[in-house]
Amino acid sequence: MLDHFSREINYLRISVTDRCNLRCQYCMPEEGVKLLGHKDILSFEEIVGFAEAAVKKGITKIRLTGGEPLVRKGIVELVAMLSKIKGVNDLSMTTNGTLLDKHAEALAQAGLNRVNISLDTLDAKKYCQVTRNGDIEDVSRGIQAATKTRLTPIKINCVLLGQPIGEVNQLKDFCKKNKLSLRFIHQMDLRTGEFSVVEGGDGGNCSQCNRIRLLPNGDVKPCLFSDLAYNIRELGNEKALNLAIGNKPKAGTYNRSATFSQIGG
Repeated sequence: MLDHFSREINYLRISVTDRCNLRCQYCMPEEGVKLLGHKDILSFEEIVGFAEAAVKKGITKIRLTGGEPLVRKGIVELVAMLSKIKGVNDLSMTTNGTLLDKHAEALAQAGLNRVNISLDTLDAKKYCQVTRNGDIEDVSRGIQAATKTRLTPIKINCVLLGQPIGEVNQLKDFCKKNKLSLRFIHQMDLRTGEFSVVEGGDGGNCSQCNRIRLLPNGDVKPCLFSDLAYNIRELGNEKALNLAIGNKPKAGTYNRSATFSQIGG
């Protein structure tokens, strides 16, 4: 499925919740953000229904995000439902990794292929500061569990926050030693439209963007850095999908209608 700029749209990111068990400084304020009511969040059946419609149009890759997707009750069940959709060749998840050791085996058995894990530093004290009370040992156990259950290749997402070069090199060495793929993400600002290409990945390259996003409230967004959104509850799956693809902008500008915790990684 091509948009108006001849980009093949084959990648769907699904934010399954706006809730998270961490409070990362670059993602949300310390007091958290106003959360959606439970009735406003899509059911698994609604998510799968949209995914099926999207796959019929040409989507082949699906990534689950949050908030933190592993805080969504029944997330393993959703993975199993999505993995059964014929035509989904790559089913992955972006997670902060702190709950992964408890779910990795079940997720792999349900059909999840691989994970991206957020990790900005190996310094336990700094990790706690950045995440506002997160425990880096939880992430370590999550990485080990993902490796053991072959949720691979495992990609590590590091947001660049001005870390000293020694700290960055330490993370590089850790990833090389443990056969993890490291990607550096420059800090972004939705409201001002500040973003750049992901180092080691293809995010942020508007000319090659192949994705659309489904938010927890049913909005389909054609671009992370745009206020455009088409709600599946109001418009239906096919119309919302067609409008998102048909109006996908050539490049991102800014987004003043949502936050990273609502849109997901």
